[in-house]
Amino acid sequence: MTHVLWRGGLGTRIRIVTGLILMLYLTLHVINLAVVLISPTAFDTVQAARLWVIRSNVGTAVIMGSLVTHMALSLAKVVVARGLRMPVTDWVQVVLGLLIPLMLVDHLVYTRGAHEMLGATTMLGYVNRLIWGTSDGWAQAALLCVAWVHGAIGLHMWLRMTAWWTRAAPWLIGVAVMLPTLGLMGYVTSARVIDGLLSDPRAQAVAHRAWNWPDAAGFETLAQSARNMTYGVWVVLGVAATAFVLRRVVAAIAKPIRVHYVDGPSVRAPRGQTILETSHASGVPHTALCGGRGRCTTCRVIVEEGLDDLPPPSEAERKSLAAVGAPPNARLACQVRPSGPVRVFRVFDRDGKKGRAHASQGKEARLAVLFLDMRGFTARTDGQLPYDVVFLLNRFFDRIVPPIVAAGGTVDKYMGDGLMAVFETETEAASARAAIAAVGGIGAALKGFNETLATEGAAPVSIGIGVHLGTVVLGEIGAAGQAPRTLIGDTVNFAARLEGETKPRAVQALLSIDTLEAAGATPPEDALVSLSLRGREAPLRALPLPDASDLSMLGRDAAPNMRPVTA
Repeated sequence: MTHVLWRGGLGTRIRIVTGLILMLYLTLHVINLAVVLISPTAFDTVQAARLWVIRSNVGTAVIMGSLVTHMALSLAKVVVARGLRMPVTDWVQVVLGLLIPLMLVDHLVYTRGAHEMLGATTMLGYVNRLIWGTSDGWAQAALLCVAWVHGAIGLHMWLRMTAWWTRAAPWLIGVAVMLPTLGLMGYVTSARVIDGLLSDPRAQAVAHRAWNWPDAAGFETLAQSARNMTYGVWVVLGVAATAFVLRRVVAAIAKPIRVHYVDGPSVRAPRGQTILETSHASGVPHTALCGGRGRCTTCRVIVEEGLDDLPPPSEAERKSLAAVGAPPNARLACQVRPSGPVRVFRVFDRDGKKGRAHASQGKEARLAVLFLDMRGFTARTDGQLPYDVVFLLNRFFDRIVPPIVAAGGTVDKYMGDGLMAVFETETEAASARAAIAAVGGIGAALKGFNETLATEGAAPVSIGIGVHLGTVVLGEIGAAGQAPRTLIGDTVNFAARLEGETKPRAVQALLSIDTLEAAGATPPEDALVSLSLRGREAPLRALPLPDASDLSMLGRDAAPNMRPVTA
């Protein structure tokens, strides 16, 4: 799934990395507050380790560099946006992101700034004494919540297309609520204790000396620094807002272009706006499961007119399109910015009808896919009557399909003398085990079928099976009103190509290493073969099975859990 997570331009990747660093910093800070509930000693231990990292030269450079870079790239993304129409989650993300630097100024100045400029020991007691019982205390609690929600939304938007994130969502929601709650509870508990202790003037004097509590002049210095930084933040936000407005004005003055949608309207759009932005601004339904981040390819369009006038795809867009086997005239609507009229066909649609496809009928999942083909079918049926051909195929499928269904699989489509099956389960491990069990069941069923043919004086049937596990897109794909549910993606292509490799290797099945690892199988290393498959850069290791019904090569521990399933 890594190739999906890291699709997108360099700016997007840097924004993700810096966001992860900042979210890790925030998470450690929240955990540090939460361990106060265990004991003050536990807090001091975690605090000392955390400060040793974040206040080192390297830690400071990484965190501050990530903060500045993430803010700059996020502002740039907002500035270059051509419209204000966006999903609610994106709006929340933007608003919270703009609030964070304004709310963060006081925290930085009165903690790290006080430490660096005045030599204050800004441990938890110092912070509690500083803000407890004041409006600043509420502001800092709000900052924690705002930053946490902003980071949680960012993580969800980045990882929502992965199967493990979807499965773990209920648990992750619990963690996302529990951690900041415990952190705030730790802050309140410790602040009350400190407030009680410092009610004694002598204890207060001792604590102030230990913390090197700033005097009136010191606090005025900090206040002036906070005001200056706040002004600076407002200036940056003002510049960004001005740039956004100027881009809109320039776009409005420039001669607009025309975007024609096949089976849709024809709209006017500013030059330099992406096709996806044009769709959203014009109210044209347009799928983008990743939110227009260039990772899912569901916003792709087929350019029927105006392709030669479009700028060439970036390396990231080219790789994304190649990953789904898109034709030469396909482009990602979230990436391409036409400068002239274009006519495009939306590969996926979200109009709510049973049309070509739409977001509510499309999803990504990591599943095992099985391809099966009958060998020598054309030669075997040459000269036979159509009735005999159909009768043979139906008898064949009557034997081999039940083991697939019994293992938990579904036949997605029949292709003449072959079929494609998918094993849609709750986990990819269960999907892999079900597919392997189905392979064993097919092998056993084939033996019984061939024994029946032998009693009739007919030649036995040979088969080839390819199984691969990976990310697939499931949805209703086809013409409006006639769109059956099916699946697409590299996983489907590689499963088909594995099946094609069974014939030259004279084996009944090839199971990819991805399938084996997900199922927990441990075949001998020397039993695996390395295959160079069309459309895949790196070789794919796979386990050949001369007899599909014999799963003993999967390993002693795995084989019993994947016994052949027969109807």
